[in-house]
Amino acid sequence: MPTRGRPRDTGRDVAILEATLSVLTEVGYDQLTIDAVAARAGVGKPTVYRRYPGKAALVAAAVEHRAPGTPPATPLGDLRAALLATVQWLADQIAEQEIGLLGALFAGMRSDPGLAAEMRRILRRDEAAMTRQPFRDAIESGERLTPGAAELFAEIAPALIVHRLVVAGQPCDRPFLEHLVDDVLLPLLQRR
Repeated sequence: MPTRGRPRDTGRDVAILEATLSVLTEVGYDQLTIDAVAARAGVGKPTVYRRYPGKAALVAAAVEHRAPGTPPATPLGDLRAALLATVQWLADQIAEQEIGLLGALFAGMRSDPGLAAEMRRILRRDEAAMTRQPFRDAIESGERLTPGAAELFAEIAPALIVHRLVVAGQPCDRPFLEHLVDDVLLPLLQRR
């Protein structure tokens, strides 16, 4: 059955999402408006609302549009090497994000339950993708892991990396990542 009207312009979709990220970084979540995004994207406000029901959905879509790449394949049978590869990838992904964008998202999550729910959905999906292979392989290789090891990793590793990059203002270089894996993660994740 033929559709009515013009086909959706995917160029507008990208312009809207990129404008959202730009405005969000500049003014923060609370000050972001659909009007400002539409003006930056060069579209009308109804064009934005046809695609997204509100600000939280728009911002979540923009974050997903900018989503990180696929986590690396990790070495089988070597939990330490798998964790090192994963935290290196995670540190690179976090370091590529603009600090202003991260701050705007964190602040927005505190003030808007709708955005918080959307961001948690995205984070849970990304955490599952990041931890699935290394922890499945570790269990299959006979590693004795703490119950909930994957969830613990997904909570601790990003927090320490963000702290290192944002609060301490230090790079996530190889010595730091080895310290994170050897002195923090492995003792927490492996059963003795």
